[in-house]
Amino acid sequence: MKFGVLLFLLSIFTPVTLYGGEPVSADRLAGWHHWRGPYANGQAAESARPPLAWSDTQGVEWVAEIPGEGSSTPIVWQDRIFVLSAERTDRQAERPPAPDERSKTIPPDVYYRFLVSCIDRNSGDVLWRRLAVEAVPHEGHHPTHSYAAGSPTTDGQRLYASFGSRGIFCYTLGGQPLWQTDLGDMRTRYGWGEAVTPVFHQDSLVINWDQEEGSFIVCLDAATGDVKWKTDRPGEVTSWNTPLITTFEGRDIVVANGTHRVRAYDLADGNELWSCGGQTVNAIPSPVRHRDFVIAMSGYRGAATVAIPLGAVGDVTDSDVLRWKASRGMPYVPSPVLSNNRLSFTGGNGDILTTLDADTGRPLHSPRRLSGLGSVYASPISAGGHLYFLGRDGTCIVLTDDDEMSVVSVNRISDATDASPVAVGDQLLLRSRSRLYSLTD
Repeated sequence: MKFGVLLFLLSIFTPVTLYGGEPVSADRLAGWHHWRGPYANGQAAESARPPLAWSDTQGVEWVAEIPGEGSSTPIVWQDRIFVLSAERTDRQAERPPAPDERSKTIPPDVYYRFLVSCIDRNSGDVLWRRLAVEAVPHEGHHPTHSYAAGSPTTDGQRLYASFGSRGIFCYTLGGQPLWQTDLGDMRTRYGWGEAVTPVFHQDSLVINWDQEEGSFIVCLDAATGDVKWKTDRPGEVTSWNTPLITTFEGRDIVVANGTHRVRAYDLADGNELWSCGGQTVNAIPSPVRHRDFVIAMSGYRGAATVAIPLGAVGDVTDSDVLRWKASRGMPYVPSPVLSNNRLSFTGGNGDILTTLDADTGRPLHSPRRLSGLGSVYASPISAGGHLYFLGRDGTCIVLTDDDEMSVVSVNRISDATDASPVAVGDQLLLRSRSRLYSLTD
């Protein structure tokens, strides 16, 4: 079925609600406006039917070259795909930045071009490309990281792109610049780099700015880029996680993971509503909502998952209001996928699969190896009754999204893939460092 016809039918016949009862437009549901999809939990729209098998020579609809490199997940709105990248130039820095004494990386001595690309979803053609800024990064990055690691987001009217310390940029969907703002230079752990993904809700854009000192979370006016509020995150350090924004009992709530605490803020004014300690260092996975609570996890140098009621108040670290806790097999870089009351993830950055009952935290099966998957940075997704787990070497294992979780196929493209997969309509989009692949049956 053609995308336009599908979207028309959705808009007429589909009464859509977001998890938790929040209304969501047919446009948003039919696309992938946020790096974790329309529900912010890795679950695609019910209409998504991506392919189950592909290779370098099978099922590749088109491949688009992306200048420079990046590891951020692309987003989709109607027939447009938006992707960020950073391109190294030969232009030498007038004053190369000095490395921080605590850094394990060396800042570059050349300029980078920070680029926003809009690609036609049907053909792979570049519709427009904009240079957001040309600058010399003040820090290096981890060898497996990039200078374009934060994903863009859209509200269907404006595109919001974050290059972290290089700035936050807003465009029309046609590529006209609207505003930009500079939140300063972030100082990350060991100079490993940034991954700042903004989150949109109604008229607000929320950005978590966790760094080694002076961490904060900030809310910008989505139309102007002006600061609406800014709240310090005392004691927090670099975390690379994206907040969750959800509505509970009439209040819009921002939930941000963190090394020391998961914290919830009132979107209206930035006031802290509750917090819960117990996460591990480098708390990267993004929280997900299930019913009337959120689930936050981390898995570096330990493992921790906690289910926290959205209506909690104050410090609930050791409170009996917590729904459940778990402490084995949690992911380090990837976020979990939530579908059909099942919370699924791989441990650390590895290939050991765990699935929990989202209501109780009870394991639904013994930990099992996804043979052939290897190391994992990408977050898994659920689409068309299947789960997709993507490894760093281009291998993707497809499982049935049911209690059996049987292996359907093991597929591979000959390219490195750290960005998360995207499923829209009959397409599966995979982004490598310098290419975007559209896969179909």
